[in-house]
Amino acid sequence: MFEKTVYKKLLSHAFDFPVTVKYWDGQSETYGDGTPQAEIDINKELSMAQIAKHATLTLGEAYMDGDIDIKGSIQQVVASAYRQTTSFMHDKSFLKFIPKQGHSEKENKQDIQSHYDIGNDFYKLWLDPTLTYSCAYFKNDNDTLEQAQLNKVHHILNKLMPERGKTLLDIGSGWGTLLYVAAEEYGLHATGVTLSEEQYNYTKNQIQKRGLADLVDVRLEDYRETTGQYDYITSVGMFEHVGKDNLPGYFEKVNELLKPGARALIHGITGQHIGAGVDPWLTKYIFPGGYIPSVSKNLDYMIEANLQLDDLEPLRRHYQKTLEIWDHNFNAVRDQVREMFDERFCECGIYTCRQLRHHLKLATLM
Repeated sequence: MFEKTVYKKLLSHAFDFPVTVKYWDGQSETYGDGTPQAEIDINKELSMAQIAKHATLTLGEAYMDGDIDIKGSIQQVVASAYRQTTSFMHDKSFLKFIPKQGHSEKENKQDIQSHYDIGNDFYKLWLDPTLTYSCAYFKNDNDTLEQAQLNKVHHILNKLMPERGKTLLDIGSGWGTLLYVAAEEYGLHATGVTLSEEQYNYTKNQIQKRGLADLVDVRLEDYRETTGQYDYITSVGMFEHVGKDNLPGYFEKVNELLKPGARALIHGITGQHIGAGVDPWLTKYIFPGGYIPSVSKNLDYMIEANLQLDDLEPLRRHYQKTLEIWDHNFNAVRDQVREMFDERFCECGIYTCRQLRHHLKLATLM
């Protein structure tokens, strides 16, 4: 009875629109005024201690396991819950409880492979044909996801003001689209580094298939082991995986790999305030071993690494639209994903897209 009383008190302040909650014992209660816009079925009593300790992880896994079901818009429910907890996130005192978030090259490789090496066939099901797994750039509302991803690649490369024949390094090169465009359309000698064996093998195959062996190379290595100096450096959706304690060294490495007077463009997920990326759910399922830094801390790290800021562009609305399309694509192939993995994996994917829409903000830094 005590646990249920705590539940009721918590849920009465959890949302800013009317919600009906159906408890494990069959009792229902509506919180908020007006007609309920969603129903949350708590099919199994969850430990309040675990919710208090790791709310997003405990509730997210309960959704994956079917212990919680949401009828109505899960996006609306998640968004409302985050709006109600904004004041907590501005309280920096909770940061003292965060464990150190630096990790070795071996740990980094394990983290990356656990996320990206679950199979290219899986990602091909719901990403666009370029296999770009980061925020797209929508010039027009009716751009397809593929066009928007190519827009993003051109937007990045154009900001670098590249000259034909010069060298480019892409740190965390993914499935290689930026490398191919840089070589084929801009005449650059492009090198990519990745820790994902699936991405590495795919990129090697594409280099041969496209006849780019003289212009494009890819290496299976940790960025900390990369040597040489380059005219241009790009890094797209990479620093989220670096870890809080490794971020200063990451920007120092970028500076080390740049020729004097050269240019870099760092494109990744950030938060508006310190601690925005401290989330057990994201750490376990999205960025294992990683950390999402604030914009201000990134600027500090860049300045300390003797890099000079030339441009900063927020792409939050573009990221929102990208996630909406990924969510739609994922749902369209859900049966195929279930055959590859299981229902719990499917629920994880859906919950992740909707949580990310309201939890993360994205900016590009040059």
